[in-house]
Amino acid sequence: MAGDKLIVLDALDKAKTQLYHFTAIVIAGMGFFTDAYDLFCISLVTKLLGRIYYTKEGAPKPGTLPPNVADAVNGVALCGTLAGQLFFGWLGDKLGRKKVYGITLVLMVVCSVASGLSFGHSANSVMATLCFFRFWLGFGIGGDYPLSATIMSEYANKKTRGAFIAAVFAMQGFGILGGGIVALVVSSAFNNKYDPPAYKVDAAASLPSQSDYVWRIILMFGALPAALTYYWRMKMPETARYTALVAKNAKQAAADMSKVLQVNIEAEEEKIDRLAVEPSNSFGLFSKEFAKRHGLHLLGTTTTWFLLDIAFYSQNLFQKDIFTKIGWIPSSETMSALDEVFKIARAQTLIALFSTVPGYWFTVAFIDYMGRFAIQLMGFFFMTVFMFALAIPYNHWIQKSHRIGFVIIYALTFFFANFGPNSTTFIVPAEIFPARLRSTCHGISAACGKAGAIVGAFGFLYAAQSQDPKKVDAGYPTGIGVKNSLLVLGGINFLGMLFTFLVPESKGKSLEELTGENEDENGDISEQTAGARTVPL
Repeated sequence: MAGDKLIVLDALDKAKTQLYHFTAIVIAGMGFFTDAYDLFCISLVTKLLGRIYYTKEGAPKPGTLPPNVADAVNGVALCGTLAGQLFFGWLGDKLGRKKVYGITLVLMVVCSVASGLSFGHSANSVMATLCFFRFWLGFGIGGDYPLSATIMSEYANKKTRGAFIAAVFAMQGFGILGGGIVALVVSSAFNNKYDPPAYKVDAAASLPSQSDYVWRIILMFGALPAALTYYWRMKMPETARYTALVAKNAKQAAADMSKVLQVNIEAEEEKIDRLAVEPSNSFGLFSKEFAKRHGLHLLGTTTTWFLLDIAFYSQNLFQKDIFTKIGWIPSSETMSALDEVFKIARAQTLIALFSTVPGYWFTVAFIDYMGRFAIQLMGFFFMTVFMFALAIPYNHWIQKSHRIGFVIIYALTFFFANFGPNSTTFIVPAEIFPARLRSTCHGISAACGKAGAIVGAFGFLYAAQSQDPKKVDAGYPTGIGVKNSLLVLGGINFLGMLFTFLVPESKGKSLEELTGENEDENGDISEQTAGARTVPL
């Protein structure tokens, strides 16, 4: 095997950590900052949108988004993301990672700004234009998932590849945190300027007309970090693995990586031509050979991501509703519109600061020591334990003296989601599939995750409604309640733990070792595939 390995790929695998690695992390990571900011900041402003556009004069409580509108506003970006993951994942394998990478960034920046400029003469028209732009925003975000993961995996050395991909994904934590901080700053600034009273004191005055600017500023701000990295994203060379193994251009691959690594690398045109005709480098996604080699792996990456995102997005998008139900966030009529935004943002920021962000960076620190399999299994296990710990004694937690305990355990579920499957489900699909199908398979895995997110976003909204018809939110049918919803999420996390056994360990192996690429007919393929066994021994 060693003698058959392309020099350019061997050089990448053995390269010491250097500036270009960190440059790639920042460039790809800023896209993920925007991804997370834009996907999760909507949960900060949905209560405000309900007050602005759906409050009825003389009502005892401020307005809320009707169920169908709340479904659309919360879920439309996820639908766009699912479509974008499939489309751009496929396109990244057809046209190359770099060519498609710029398109996704432009789409994110433009639609992020456009979301904040949503217009119309009625509530329905404003919500319609907001949903239109958020769908296409999600479409661009979807493309960033497979492309960022694939680019980082193909640039990294094999020793620290897991940490580098995890560091890109960890910017999602800063995006969630950034959304909370921006909402805190903007709502505080407007609150100090206009000082509105609580709704029950003066309903009309509790919602200054300038509040309409607040949600727009929060939504638009996410475009800034991504826009600042556009120039550097366009300057990145195509990855050597795509250029050599997919485009079959040995000279360009050697020239690009000679410049990046600052060493002279020989172009091996004859070896690439020889490898190109080998069966291990030519089977397609829907072939029997793919099913034999990678079928169970793809089943593992898709199911675990699907199950994870049901729980993860349910928790993230609706944590404000859970905190309201346990009393950590006061009832809406006791606050002004701006004060409500501030308190929701404060809760999200605290959860992000003390559990979400640390969880991501624990993964960065330990993934190349513990391995992907162990971290994912551990994460699902503790998410299951903590969900049941919240659900079973739920009536205990909603008592005022026990609310802090509820928040701490709830925060731990976020910590182990991120020091666990939320990170590893992103990393592993970028490592275990062949270069010509890598972006596509990552896109399929990620799209299954977003299907789970859609189930979580739409399902939890209804499921968490009270079983008592008198206590449900306006316009909703009765549900199974928060307690039973948490029990269901605990069961979903347990299923994720079981499906983790289908996912191979990729720690310490080169991408070509994992996929069986880059070897001619004399290469020991059986040894390759045996090395990528599902459960580490």
